This record gives sequence, structure tokens and C-alpha cells, in this order.
Amino acid sequence: MDKILVTGGTGYIASHTCVELLQEGHELVVVDNFSNSKAAVLDRIKRITGRSVSFYQLDVRDHKALDDVFNNHGIEAVIHFAGFKAVGESVARPLLYYRNNLDATLTLCEVMQKHHVKRLVFSSSATVYGIPETVPIPENARLFCTNPYGWTKLMNEQILTDLAAADPAWSVVLLRYFNPIGAHPSGLIGEDPAGIPNNLMPYVAQVAVGRRPFLQVFGDDYPTPDGTGVRDYIHVVDLARGHCRAIDYTA
Repeated sequence: MDKILVTGGTGYIASHTCVELLQEGHELVVVDNFSNSKAAVLDRIKRITGRSVSFYQLDVRDHKALDDVFNNHGIEAVIHFAGFKAVGESVARPLLYYRNNLDATLTLCEVMQKHHVKRLVFSSSATVYGIPETVPIPENARLFCTNPYGWTKLMNEQILTDLAAADPAWSVVLLRYFNPIGAHPSGLIGEDPAGIPNNLMPYVAQVAVGRRPFLQVFGDDYPTPDGTGVRDYIHVVDLARGHCRAIDYTA
């Protein structure tokens, strides 16, 4: 089994991926700065799996801190989740998103290259397709983003594509997925973001338990029977298992 570094590893999708990887027998090193997650997730992962991860609280853009992690562990592969992900915030604060999301990937790749670790799965997004011309969206559909968050994903994809083209020893998988939903069957981990949720289901859940007074529905001119928006969803555990198969594919 591999020793895998998971960046942003206490986040929603990442924490479920950690559970699946541990249950498959992998050893994990997790780094996160808790900008949109909670330290309690680490204990919950251990309760679910009966196994611990090696954890470092750090910003992936911190070159020296990340280099120390690689020096301390025989990392064999990386799953890269770390990054800001709120579409609305990216529109309001584009420089923050470009600086954070691109620097994180560049720093990570530099450190990986230094340590001859060249297996990487990148958490991208279907946001790179912008407003789709056809549905379902084929993988080879036109790429055109409509917000800075999406552009950071696409720019990171280009960085990794160029890196792999320059050095065929790199094995990179880019995962462009849609809206994850749900929680682990144990109920111990799920989507519980810091601050105001950016996705529908945690907002619904917070209204249901009384943390918020009501659910506001945005938009009334979509091409649907009642004019409200429609979304496709993928269960987060299925998505986590997809990451496991992707990391296997890089071997």
C-alpha cells in the first residue's frame, strides 16, 4: 500500500477520501490549515477507521514547511484538494483566489519534484466547462470558465498538463466533478463548513436544525417548470472512492 499525502485533508470531500484510503490500507499524511474545516474531523476519521493519520497544520504555500513533511515521510503519491472554493467570494476577491490556489499548486509541485514524487491526483471541477452547450457534458466539451474560482481550476489543470508533457515520469489525473452531496454512513463526517455555506445541502441542514431561520431560493428564470434551478449531484462516498481509483491509476 502507498503512503499518500492529502492536502486540504480535513475538508468535505477530502475527509471522506481519507476514510476510504485508510480502509483500503494506505498510510496517510494530511496537511491542512483549517481555513474551512475543523480539527475534530481528524478524530472522527480515526473513530470510523480505527486508524490515525500523520497530521501537519500548515499552509501548502509554505515551501519550507511542506518540504519538511516530505523529508519526514516517504511520500509516494499526492491527492491535492487544498484551495479556496467559493464561487461568489472568488468574484468579489479575485486576487485572493488566484494567489492562493495557483501558489498552492506551484509550491506543491516544486516540492514534489525535489523529492522525486510524481504521482498526483488533482481535485478540479466541472466549473471549468462554464455554461455547457450540451447536457450531459462530455469530457471533451469546450472549456470556458465564468468566474475566478473556475479559472484557477483550469489554470492549475494547465500547469499540471504542461508539467506532465515536459516530464513523462509525471502521472497526473485531473478530476472534474459536479456537486457532491451526502455524508458518511456513520454520520460522523459530512459537509459542515465554517461560516455561511456555499452549497445547498449544508444550508438546508442548518435550517433543519434551527441554526438558520429559513432557506432562500435564488433564481426564478431557469428553463424549468417552476423557474427554479436544477442541479445534478454525486454522493460524496462515491466521489471519495473515485479518488482511490484515480490514485491507483497513477501507479
